[in-house]
Amino acid sequence: MLGLIAAIAAVLAVVDQVTKNWAVANLGLLEPQPFLGEVLQLTLLYNTGAAWGMGSEITPAVTGLQLAIVVGVIVFAVKAVRSPWYAMALGLIMGGALGNIHDRLLRAPSAFHGAVVDFLELPHWPVFNVADMGVVGGAILIVALGLFGVAADPAAEDAQPGTDPAAEGAASDATDEAPQSARADGEQPPGGTSAEHRTSEGDR
Repeated sequence: MLGLIAAIAAVLAVVDQVTKNWAVANLGLLEPQPFLGEVLQLTLLYNTGAAWGMGSEITPAVTGLQLAIVVGVIVFAVKAVRSPWYAMALGLIMGGALGNIHDRLLRAPSAFHGAVVDFLELPHWPVFNVADMGVVGGAILIVALGLFGVAADPAAEDAQPGTDPAAEGAASDATDEAPQSARADGEQPPGGTSAEHRTSEGDR
């Protein structure tokens, strides 16, 4: 599943950077441009903080947190994820984190202090970008999968704890062999042999 996660993350990160570069080249700073009427506008701004501009004074810490998210996704994926749905969700989260990390590392004013490019604006909602959409979409998908009972590793979920198939098979074989060994020792099954049954019928 790591390959699927990486592919989704790479596609999202590339789309994020392409759209950001377009916004920087074609939009004026803080000059809203209608895109879908009043439903969606294009408004360029630079965010030095985390989501919705929070933490602008601690940009390096925000960058470190996003790097930790990427590492955490990789570790979790390697150890626990076998479901393509969870892989898709983690790919969206990783791609979004990588897209914004790129801005913080390589955009002005300096490395680890770079400003994230935001340009999508909905009514009564902070300006965001494609990377933010990936992070939020991946998180929503994980919550939905949990609510519907979809396991990250279906095989592990199906396995019953405390059962040993080999031990159960050995016990079953022992049960099947017990009557045979009893007859080999001279013991008769309940009701006696068929010959004894015919003799008792003749006496009556």
